[in-house]
Amino acid sequence: MQAKTVPIYIMGKKHEVPESLTIMKAMEYSGYNFIRGCGCRGGLCGACGTVYRLPDDYKIHFGLACQTVIESNMHLTQIPFYPANKATYNIEETEPTVSSILHLYPEINRCVSCNTCTRSCPQDLEVMTYVQTALRGDIKRTAELSFECIMCGLCASRCPSEIVQYHIGVLCRRLYAKYLAPKAKHLADRVEEIRKGAFDKKLDEMAILSTEKLKELHLKREIEPD
Repeated sequence: MQAKTVPIYIMGKKHEVPESLTIMKAMEYSGYNFIRGCGCRGGLCGACGTVYRLPDDYKIHFGLACQTVIESNMHLTQIPFYPANKATYNIEETEPTVSSILHLYPEINRCVSCNTCTRSCPQDLEVMTYVQTALRGDIKRTAELSFECIMCGLCASRCPSEIVQYHIGVLCRRLYAKYLAPKAKHLADRVEEIRKGAFDKKLDEMAILSTEKLKELHLKREIEPD
C-alpha cells in the first residue's frame, strides 16, 4: 500500500512527500542532496536548523530538520549556518568574572529580556535565563543552563539585540571548567600515568595489530572494570 502524501514547500517550491517523514528525509525524498546542513542526524550537532510556517498560523516555528516531522502545507527553509562573530581570547589569561564576559561580549548588555531566544531554541533551553545569569556573573549557573546547547544559531537569528547567545554559553562553560569546577583527582592521576609512559608498551603493541584483531579486542573490552 502506497503511503499517503502531503504537500510541503521547500524554499518556495512545492513537493509531494510521504506523511510522517522528518523534514530532512522529506527534503532528500524531494531530491535534495545534503552537502551542508546535515551532520549527526540525531539531534545533537545543530547543523540542520530549520525555520518554517504552518497554514493559518502567524507564528514562525523553529526546529531541527532531522527531528521535526513535516505537516501538510508547511513552508520551510534551512539555516544550516548562522554567521556570528566569536570573540578571540586565551582561556589561560581570562578571569572567571562578569568583567571578562562584558569585555568579550559587550552586546550582552543590550538584552531586553524578550525571551525570543528561548522560544527559538529547538532544545527547549532557557536561553534568556542563562544570558541573564551571565550578565550577573553567575558563571556556574550559565554553564549548567547552556550545557545542552548544540550551537544551531537559531536563538541569535531572532534576537532583536543581536546577541550571540551560544558563544556566551561556550565562554562560561570554558571558564567554569577551567577555574570553578571541582578538579577530578582520578583524571589527574591518569594524566600523570600517561606522562610517565605507563601505557606506551601497550600502545606500541596495538599499533602493529591488524584491523580485524583491533575489532576483536574492541568487542571484548571491559567497559566498566571493577
